[in-house]
Amino acid sequence: MDNLQKDTNSENTKNTKNTKNNKNNKNTKINYTLAAYRLCTPEETMEKVEPILKRIGVTRTARIDGLDRIGIPVYSSIRPEAKEGAISVYAGKGATETQAKVSSSMEAIERYCAEQDEYTPLKSTNTPKNPLELKELIIPNLNMLIIHKELNNNTNNPNNTNNMDNSNINENNMDNVDNTNNNDNNKLDDNLSLNNSNLNLSAVEWVEGYDIINDEYVDVPANSVFHPYEANTGKWLFRSNTNGLASGNSYEEAVFHGILEVVERDAWSISELSRNTYRKVNLQNAKNPLIHEMLLKFRKAKINVIIKDLTSEVGIPTVACISDEDVLKDPALLCMGVGCHLDPEIAVIRALTEVAQSRATQIHGAREDTVRADLIRKVEYDRMKRIQRRWFTHKEEIDIAEIKNCASYDLKTDIETVKTMLKDNGFDKIVVLNLNKSTVDDVNVVRVIIPKMEVYAVDDARISKDVKERIKTNLLGTRKII
Repeated sequence: MDNLQKDTNSENTKNTKNTKNNKNNKNTKINYTLAAYRLCTPEETMEKVEPILKRIGVTRTARIDGLDRIGIPVYSSIRPEAKEGAISVYAGKGATETQAKVSSSMEAIERYCAEQDEYTPLKSTNTPKNPLELKELIIPNLNMLIIHKELNNNTNNPNNTNNMDNSNINENNMDNVDNTNNNDNNKLDDNLSLNNSNLNLSAVEWVEGYDIINDEYVDVPANSVFHPYEANTGKWLFRSNTNGLASGNSYEEAVFHGILEVVERDAWSISELSRNTYRKVNLQNAKNPLIHEMLLKFRKAKINVIIKDLTSEVGIPTVACISDEDVLKDPALLCMGVGCHLDPEIAVIRALTEVAQSRATQIHGAREDTVRADLIRKVEYDRMKRIQRRWFTHKEEIDIAEIKNCASYDLKTDIETVKTMLKDNGFDKIVVLNLNKSTVDDVNVVRVIIPKMEVYAVDDARISKDVKERIKTNLLGTRKII
């Protein structure tokens, strides 16, 4: 989250999966846990990455946090030839300088691999063999694919368009979840079950991925894989995004971090759609010294931060770091960072560094997706802080030591752990797609898709019918409505 207004055919897929597994079976042990959770040190990863950056057109990577006063490293990489519709400046954060540089570089590689070109390993089709149920992707205008003969006289719906701006949720609260009557899924669901048997699947471009829970190949819309998405032979279903786009020193490392990002955005979405104030996380007993070092930097800069526990019913630790700006009184610097990890202290590090990245990005102003900050700056600082007051208050508190650390420090075991946690809570598919282009070697890039998980935090037009019930579930026990 940037701030409180808040970055093939079957045989080809089969060969890719086998190659990746054979290539990476030799090492799944985590060897670096200080500033991240990786197989290699940041220095080792940077050595692999530097030659790739030149090949994909990155012209500059530089530290950009000098305009801010915190001192937590933030880097920016620039790739001028990014496709239209994609950003060309990629920020990276880290508790150490090298980690931040690696983060920025890997972000550039991920974005490059998500763009479609002649090097893309996945091939699209309009005749899927095993298509995912489209309603599981929370598509806001799914009725545009309905086979009209099945609807009799119920198809004369003026909202049956490809308009993506169809969400009525303008405020982040539960009451407005009831106001999603512009969502075509909800409007037609009483009359017709919107399942694949009633839809024109050939109107969608599909690519094949691998479901690592059910151990089978499954087709997903290309719209959910590539960014920016170019609708060549199919309809545009929703705004493309980078949720679940991840890279790593190995296939397993990329998959693990892709899963965590999707879970993070799901928990964040639920928090944005609810009114509840989440419990504060007390970091006094944190064991990782980098946490205390970063907190000291915030204090010296006179920036107050509060850590909130956003963990959903899935149980994978997810935290948010919220910062104020009482010195400059700039509403665009009321920032939030979110982190998710089996190790809660790694989640905290990710959230803290993301706040530093958000601030530096807003101040630096080079990214194409920071224009909203200019609009936010028209609102007075004190008023914006009042609007977002639930993030700065709390009724309950939990010590970081009380949040269970489920990390095994072995990626294979960790992936099995998150698979079990997701399955136990009704998320029965994890689809992985290999995006490695021939121009990228020594690192792995994947897209992870977890059907039925919320994506409102990255696309406010997409809200599932189940979100209100999930919000209620997440209020049980420790969480309360203000």
